[in-house]
Amino acid sequence: MKLFDIFIFSVNAIMPLILIILLGYFLKQKGFLTKEFLKIGNKLVFRVCLPTMLFCNIAELNDIKQIPWNAVIYVLGIIIILVIIGYIIARFTPDVNQKGVMMQCIFRSNFALIGVPLAELLCGNAGVSAAAILSAFTIPIYNILAVLVLTGFKGEKSAASIKNQIKGILHNPLIIGVVLGIIVLILKMTLAPKIPQSIFEDFRFIKTTLTHISRSATPLSLLILGGQFEFDKIKGYRIQIITATIGRTLIAPLIGIGIAIVLTKTGILIFEPAIFAALISLFATPVAVASAIMAEEMNNDGQLAAQLVVWTSLISVLTLFGFIFFARFFGVL
Repeated sequence: MKLFDIFIFSVNAIMPLILIILLGYFLKQKGFLTKEFLKIGNKLVFRVCLPTMLFCNIAELNDIKQIPWNAVIYVLGIIIILVIIGYIIARFTPDVNQKGVMMQCIFRSNFALIGVPLAELLCGNAGVSAAAILSAFTIPIYNILAVLVLTGFKGEKSAASIKNQIKGILHNPLIIGVVLGIIVLILKMTLAPKIPQSIFEDFRFIKTTLTHISRSATPLSLLILGGQFEFDKIKGYRIQIITATIGRTLIAPLIGIGIAIVLTKTGILIFEPAIFAALISLFATPVAVASAIMAEEMNNDGQLAAQLVVWTSLISVLTLFGFIFFARFFGVL
């Protein structure tokens, strides 16, 4: 793969996000997007569109019979490391409403939106398969962790408070979408072979409806994100933006990809090129767009979360190119 092609892909993958965010900002300045619309739109995305997208991403997986458990265990281990790093950074963040936002930015990537197309470009169908399998594990974990960190720094640590947090997790629309997706995936793998395919064709309108709702999640959330974005707030968030952006675009991929290269080169744990394509897609992409929607809905600093989506997306245009080159240089991709 030519280096210029890698750079062009990075630009093509990230810039549509930036342009739609800028459109939302422009429409807000022109009065098309009112505060009331943004408030209702935020609820619509959080409670309907994003849960449906997560449900579809998991339920539409076809084959996870040959799960690369070494890669799954490795990824879970790296996520734990990133959670610990994010927690340390959060402890030094004075504003309680920003702690969860900062921590979420370190460990949660835009894997669901950018990951699979990037893995396909890097390693073809094998890359898509690896990314899809890992997404079945990482998407639920990312969303459960996000709920925990966005609630964990707020309020008293009493038994009643903990009970309310658990109740909040169980009633969280994103968690419900993930759980339903896993249930459908299990049923599909166990029961679908015994059911005539004609039945699925006759009732395909259900899948079509859910797919349309799912596809609206990303553009609508980006428009709302742009409407909430305020350039004049950058100065007040400068330290937080720099810290979290470095953590997301440099530290996370250095750990996630760098350790995998060392383990492979030393023969301790061998990863195929398809797995490395999935690891780059998982750890080197910007923070998830949904992180800003969740932060706003869960009474954290939504403005900071919006800033982090924009800045990690901009910087990752360059860092993605760098880490792909890094992997190619060491012959693992």
